[in-house]
Amino acid sequence: MNTRYIVATAFATAIAAPALLSAQKHVDAPSFKAEKCYGVAKAGKNDCASMGNNSCGGSSKRDADPKAWIFVPEGYCERIVGGSKTPK
Repeated sequence: MNTRYIVATAFATAIAAPALLSAQKHVDAPSFKAEKCYGVAKAGKNDCASMGNNSCGGSSKRDADPKAWIFVPEGYCERIVGGSKTPK
């Protein structure tokens, strides 16, 4: 085997693997009647976000991010402390 080829393949794999493993997840709508609730998700547990670096599921970096949302049963968002139907 060509040593150069092996080293190049190993390097390419090391560069590409983290990008493939951290691919953002798309969250499907739940089967129940739901609404988006902003500002209540734990870090890394959001379903999506309105804008910014955490645009899809599980990518929020902090708790209660005002731009990150989760699905909650319809009518419950305003009952949750800090919950909002619109991003802040």
